Amino acid sequence: MNKPVESIPEGVRHIHCIGIGGSGMFPLVQILHGRGYTITGSDNNESDIVELERAMGIQVMMGQRAENIRGADLILYSAAIMETNPELIAARESGLPLWERARMLGAVSSWYGDALGVCGTHGKTTTTAMIVQILYAAGLDPSAVIGGKLRAIGGYGRTGQTERFVYEACEFRDTFLSTHPDIALILNIDNDHMEYFHTVENAMKSYTRFARKARTVLYNGSDDRTCRAVAEAAGEGRTFFSFGWEDTNDYYPAAIRHLGGLDRRFTLMHRGRPLTEIRLQVPGDHNILNATAAAAGAMLLGATPEQTAEGLAAFTGAGRRFEVLGKTHTGATVADDYAHHPAELRATLTAAKELDFKRVWAVFQPFTFSRTYLLLEDFVSALSIADRVVLSPIMGSREVNTYHIRSEDLGEKIPGCVCLPSFEAMADYVNAHAEAGDLILTLGCGDVYKCARMILHHE
Repeated sequence: MNKPVESIPEGVRHIHCIGIGGSGMFPLVQILHGRGYTITGSDNNESDIVELERAMGIQVMMGQRAENIRGADLILYSAAIMETNPELIAARESGLPLWERARMLGAVSSWYGDALGVCGTHGKTTTTAMIVQILYAAGLDPSAVIGGKLRAIGGYGRTGQTERFVYEACEFRDTFLSTHPDIALILNIDNDHMEYFHTVENAMKSYTRFARKARTVLYNGSDDRTCRAVAEAAGEGRTFFSFGWEDTNDYYPAAIRHLGGLDRRFTLMHRGRPLTEIRLQVPGDHNILNATAAAAGAMLLGATPEQTAEGLAAFTGAGRRFEVLGKTHTGATVADDYAHHPAELRATLTAAKELDFKRVWAVFQPFTFSRTYLLLEDFVSALSIADRVVLSPIMGSREVNTYHIRSEDLGEKIPGCVCLPSFEAMADYVNAHAEAGDLILTLGCGDVYKCARMILHHE
């Protein structure tokens, strides 16, 4: 199957990025910088990502001003940028090429002959990072775009010199349909982004379209929605491989053992034949399935079973995925996780409860009014797994609160839950009540990681 190649316009050497500090923008910045483009950018907040970009020699300006785009040949912006942004307005008036991040990711994915796109409601970042870890450790030199920081590569992305490209393909507003996968890895399909899809059935149709773009489809045979979506993509010379819990799948885990702490081991099986022994250092049974998917994906890109086992044994997680940050002055452990959907919260909190902590605190920042409103009872059920729950105000992001929903509407349904107006107040409360042996998990896809740092460095 031939795929189209999208080129950056001829003559473009200087690319200016509006919202350069975003986790979705950073890996593209790394790839474009690695390919020799001059990159500049702007953001409204200092961050770890901005520090990393400046360390690469990239000029990053704080604040959004029309003059920031001066000298650029192309403007790249993220979906979070508002139409009233002065740099976006200036770019439109200038007549310069103006590309949204999804278009650039689509172009980048078209440049590689072995592009593997990882999609699904849950587990994208972890699975993408696992695959990159395996390939990188094996010397297979992949290029990559990951939604979280991978310690092994020192960032969220990298430029390799091979045809292998592993990228996180997000379904939000169908942006993954702008990309060009040779291998489509579908982890699962759940009821997220319903303000856009409206029904899970509509979401499934988008996943079918994504699968149809690939020559090879690797999918979760234990997830009914994924199976149904993939079945609609049959034909046209595509090859299909399944992974899952059951031995009816092409790839599956067997002889699963929990050996204490984070140590999980299993035998990776392929159609009834043992391939290798896998050791994991990340918590939760859901990561056993993520690792099975990652192993299959890495082997499709040329890794051997032995290289796959070595890479996964060295994997300690992606940034903001159950990332242990340290201990408070009282001896409580602080960890940070990106979980923001009820299913993700349930998986993360269940994994936390299996570890050897006295109490588990869920310090959660709800993200978007629509998700909080539409999945309110699911959030209640998932958060109730924790021993103590502390909620921040809802981070509306791109939305207006037409749902008239507040964190208090969620908190009043969770026994003992506390709702507080700021990260500072949350950090004060948690530090006043958390004890030695507790686990404090900050949770959410917004900026709740700042609260984790406040808790950790509280005086």
